Amino acid sequence: MFPNSKASELLTILATIDPVSQAAGTVTTGWLSVANHHALVAVIQTGALGTSATLDAKLQQAMDSSGTSAKDITGKALTQIVKATGDNKQALINVKPEDLDTVNGFGFVRLSLTVGVAASLASAQVLGVNPRFAPADASNQAAVVQIL
Repeated sequence: MFPNSKASELLTILATIDPVSQAAGTVTTGWLSVANHHALVAVIQTGALGTSATLDAKLQQAMDSSGTSAKDITGKALTQIVKATGDNKQALINVKPEDLDTVNGFGFVRLSLTVGVAASLASAQVLGVNPRFAPADASNQAAVVQIL
């Protein structure tokens, strides 16, 4: 589509759940506006899952960056990843602004990651894809320290 562009000019790292041995429970990214990208993708990664552990991930939507009226986005939840088949796996959740309830004012998303039963190695990123205003890398979160 843009053969002369660098991949980093078309993708933005908007939010991360950094790699960690995540205790059983739920962690989320902050709320992210969908206004500046034509699409978003959540990348979920597992390492070694704890004994009998499960991992769930979903995208949620809200009306503003405070999470007003938060609710799940229909069809944007992973099939549960389980210890028996889930070590060292990756999963993607795609979302476009039109997947949100924009008629009722929903324009923000966040990723929710839930580890069940036992602490497990996991991480995730939410990437903005195809920015409305290039280059995308100008909108990376502050934790991005190098782009080569």
